[in-house]
Amino acid sequence: MSVSVLGSGAFGTSLAISLTGNGSVTLWSRDQDQAQHMQTARENTQRLPGVALPTDITVTSNIDQATEADVLLMAVPMQKLRDALLEHASALAGKTLVACCKGIELSSGLGPISVIQQTVPDARPALLTGPSFADDIASGLPTALTLACADNTLGRTLQEDLTTANLRLYRTSDVIGAELGGALKNVIAIGCGAAIGAGLGDSARAALMTRGFAEMQRFALMRGARPDTLMGLSGLGDLVLTCSSELSRNYRFGLSLGRNIQFDTHTTVEGVATARAMTEIATAEGLDMPISTTVADLSSGAYSVTEAIQTLLNRPLKEE
Repeated sequence: MSVSVLGSGAFGTSLAISLTGNGSVTLWSRDQDQAQHMQTARENTQRLPGVALPTDITVTSNIDQATEADVLLMAVPMQKLRDALLEHASALAGKTLVACCKGIELSSGLGPISVIQQTVPDARPALLTGPSFADDIASGLPTALTLACADNTLGRTLQEDLTTANLRLYRTSDVIGAELGGALKNVIAIGCGAAIGAGLGDSARAALMTRGFAEMQRFALMRGARPDTLMGLSGLGDLVLTCSSELSRNYRFGLSLGRNIQFDTHTTVEGVATARAMTEIATAEGLDMPISTTVADLSSGAYSVTEAIQTLLNRPLKEE
């Protein structure tokens, strides 16, 4: 099985590095100059500096060359996925497309699998998600991920072919649960970062994680997910990681809100758009999502951290 990774950000590059343990990999960058530099320098100096690219990685900006592979890993941000798919729809037609992004599309309220199905109807979609930082994967450190695919036969094949020496994949057919676990935890991570940044302490973070996880489950069940999926790697596992480490962009963004300092505007923070999309859907469905709604307001600047805290603390008391 041949593999290409479409998207040369930190995560896409790290996946390509890990997958070379199974054979040659093509890494596609839309930027021709960046692709040439990476191919020559054998390093992604912009997104993953200090990590050497194995000789088994071929970096290219030629989409036709990249899409010759049997399996294409779509390592692009969630809010840019649709445009990338539409731009290269003819080259992607009929291919196995594995989304490697986490979020809910703001314009449609859909997850990555549904976006693939809408834009490339004859593609065979799957999703790779779970607790994973690019630096850890690129360094060969171990983690376990969820491979979600509604087609059980394809899912088993992908599980076997994409498992590497440091990436252990667990399979599920619940693509909705896997999509939402990976997306919604980013929202809670922003809230936890804001709590720590504001000096509220670890106890407050634990409370936000716990009550936030309850919201994640509530929302996912409403959308048709299986309850056990959120208890796995794509839900609870990813939540624990992103709410407790500054390697998480969403958590770092929350820290900047709590500390009232500027955040790097060039850094993708998927949880911001997801919080907005999640809040709009929850409101339309009459679903109570106080933490997620507060994070959306905080991220947009509608609330200060102090106002956000008071909003949550002043809610009516209730049973757990």
